Amino acid sequence: MSTCPRTNTNEWTKSSYSGGDGGECLEFSRGLVARGVVPVRDSKQCAGPVLTFSCEGWGAFVDAVREESTTA
Repeated sequence: MSTCPRTNTNEWTKSSYSGGDGGECLEFSRGLVARGVVPVRDSKQCAGPVLTFSCEGWGAFVDAVREESTTA
């Protein structure tokens, strides 16, 4: 995990896999992709910590989640 510069809150996108009941809300920002970084946070704690993934790491994570959702 590394630190990431804060991005404008307008740049955050809630994951389509986030639960509708408000319990599992993940947001990511495309604002730093050009720098090779994808910041991820809990949408319920916008001022909380931000995890950062490399673009490749984020892609692998998303692929794994998609694969798990089709086999579960």
